[in-house]
Amino acid sequence: MNQHLQNILNIIGQDENLSVEQMEAVTKSLKDADKELEIIAFKLDRTEKVKRTTAILLEETIEELEQKRKAIEETNSALTKSLEELKAAQAQLIQSEKMASLGELTAGIAHEIQNPLNFVNNFSDVSTELVDEMNMEMEKGNLEEARQLAADLKQNLEKINHHGKRAGDIVKGMLQHSRSSSGVKELTDINALADEYLRLAYHGLRAKDKRFNAATKTDYDETIGLIKIIPQDIGRVILNLITNAFYTVTEKKKTSQEGYEPVVAVSTGKTGDLIELRVKDNGNGVSPKVLDKIFQPFFTTKPTGQGTGLGLSLSYDIVKAHGGELKVETKEGEGSVFIIVLPVNSDQ
Repeated sequence: MNQHLQNILNIIGQDENLSVEQMEAVTKSLKDADKELEIIAFKLDRTEKVKRTTAILLEETIEELEQKRKAIEETNSALTKSLEELKAAQAQLIQSEKMASLGELTAGIAHEIQNPLNFVNNFSDVSTELVDEMNMEMEKGNLEEARQLAADLKQNLEKINHHGKRAGDIVKGMLQHSRSSSGVKELTDINALADEYLRLAYHGLRAKDKRFNAATKTDYDETIGLIKIIPQDIGRVILNLITNAFYTVTEKKKTSQEGYEPVVAVSTGKTGDLIELRVKDNGNGVSPKVLDKIFQPFFTTKPTGQGTGLGLSLSYDIVKAHGGELKVETKEGEGSVFIIVLPVNSDQ
């Protein structure tokens, strides 16, 4: 029993006026109080131990949280660095995609430039001969004949000027394609843009692989007129779709039986306030399994090394930025139609 309670019990026991029953009742009360005190002491001791344990756990938890905080900071730093590296890599890939498409055009551009240059050279040679003849006639005093030769010479110079400008326009288009987009919308003939890239893509692939051959068809709506677009950007989209179409018909040609004729068709049309440009092929089409992935960045169905998977993704973003839509209609084994939908006034 608690010493203080025992002292109280001893003092009470010395009181001769208490009966035995009273003494037993007091003793029982003091013993009950002693038990309660023991219980309270036990609980206090246990509480103290819990507090000490909790303090230790709290300290360990704080230390662990601090370590985790540092780890998260290091992870965030690493993620930030990785994100910057990824952005840099993505920018390089985008530039590579642009340069790859430019490479596809190089041979086609050379072919397109060669034609007007041939005219320039030929008419220059003829003009030199005409000058000599004109001088001879003037020396003879045949002024009428000299005037006729001068008229022929003027016609030749006009032709030289025309074909020289044509070569200049081709070079201008090449520079527009290779440089970064200015982001400035210009009134553009979408039919002429599509036709030029169709020819350049075709001749570029022919120069790269003499076995390549595909029929091309065009159907341009001449009522469209000029529309406001960024020609460098939409030109890249058109080139990408045409190049993809030539690729898929070429792949089908390799595995198809005799009788298959690869065809790529480009057409334009106007419906209300919308312009549609369609690039159609009779290739293998797109499998339903991957149809919902074709516009995702880095997704490609081409073999490793033959595609970055950015062509359609970038094309989709460019058309979207013009307030338009890039859609596809396809049937596996029969071909696809990629459709560029643009508003007549893309500033709206």
